[in-house]
Amino acid sequence: MKRLWLALVALLFAASGAFAAPPPQYFVDPAKLPFAEIPGLPAQREWGIHNGAGYRIEVPVNWNGSLVMWAHGYRGTGLELTVDNHPLRAFLIANGYAWAASSYSKNAYDPAQGAKDTHALAAFFNGRFGKPKRTYITGASMGGHVTGIVAEQWPGSYDGAMPICGVLGDYELFDFFLDFNVGAQAISGVGKQYPFAPDYLTATVPATKAALGPAFPYVLNASGQNFKSLVQLRSGGVRPVFDQGWLYWNGVAGDFLFGLGVGDGTLPRQPGVAVQNSDVVYQFDTDAALTPAEADLNAIIQRVTADPQGRRNNGIANVAPTTGALKIPMLSLHTLGDLFVPFLMEQVYAERVAEYGASNLLVQRATRDFGHCSFTAPELVRTFVDLVAWVEASVKPAGDNVLDPAAVADPNFGCTFTDKVSPRIWDTVPALAFLKPPACPVP
Repeated sequence: MKRLWLALVALLFAASGAFAAPPPQYFVDPAKLPFAEIPGLPAQREWGIHNGAGYRIEVPVNWNGSLVMWAHGYRGTGLELTVDNHPLRAFLIANGYAWAASSYSKNAYDPAQGAKDTHALAAFFNGRFGKPKRTYITGASMGGHVTGIVAEQWPGSYDGAMPICGVLGDYELFDFFLDFNVGAQAISGVGKQYPFAPDYLTATVPATKAALGPAFPYVLNASGQNFKSLVQLRSGGVRPVFDQGWLYWNGVAGDFLFGLGVGDGTLPRQPGVAVQNSDVVYQFDTDAALTPAEADLNAIIQRVTADPQGRRNNGIANVAPTTGALKIPMLSLHTLGDLFVPFLMEQVYAERVAEYGASNLLVQRATRDFGHCSFTAPELVRTFVDLVAWVEASVKPAGDNVLDPAAVADPNFGCTFTDKVSPRIWDTVPALAFLKPPACPVP
């Protein structure tokens, strides 16, 4: 886990000096591209390198004419580019769907490059196998950001979109990481300033946690409770499974979220500071009126304003924002307790789509888990099948109201689309049994 978050730190907040460095020499290992046929499911399999990106394509012998593109998530900052199979591969091939996936031609947090490479692979597929009757774009995590970009940029080439655990709120994700870290500094009284010193993780964070409770995050003092409330409200509001997510991401995962505050606020492909909290009103409760403690926090918390060029909307020339300009059906899926890519992302995107006037094209669903992209196979299959029914039979699927705070705070929120049969991590890892969320009502 320590190695993971260190890699993520390097990814999400690259040093500004990186912009002057020579471009990385990314490469694809051709020996890792081949993949075996699924026993009993004959299909034409193809792999190779296209425009500097590795790819995999699989077309079943009984192809139904539909293509499902897959956009993978974060791959780190290494030089090797890798591609994986669609998580629904067996279902897709068994039901006549072709799929294709790209490694992208660059690593790091570069969803714009991922979008271009995925779209280019779809065009490559058209040339090799013929134009599909329908094309779907699907993706997870950063790949969910890619999915949103593709759906908005090239709506004429795709029929439906399915982002899961996606960074649909683009820069708002990095603002949340900023909120977490400057909030901890202000509330704890340790008061270190962002960007943080090199000893932030080794010296500042231990002191910060000690000031928030005798056994952070499990046992909190009054300041620690305020900090936990701030994180809850800034990550998607009062909701089920947040408590489990709080313990997982701050306890089981160690200093993961603190690690995401290391850096200078710049992002790959984007010059200037991209994070900001200058417009945030921090609270510990849902009452809009500020308590004295909330007023004090807003007065002392460090404010950061993004540089004008740091989060500009320049299409796919930069870290492309998702504008909400939907023109094709989108069905998304997100876990409630995820604090790496929090539920906030769904709410931000719903607001943008509403402002664009396209809410009729967006359906969002919540599931009751605390992991990042921790969906069961039945949850993914159901989501895809319902998207197809929407696109091909005009049967609009049901969803959750992510913008109604009362609905989100309901103890049963997320139960409708949660798989209640398949085992979860708390069922299979005894040490995590204490994180099991309250059961949903029996239908």
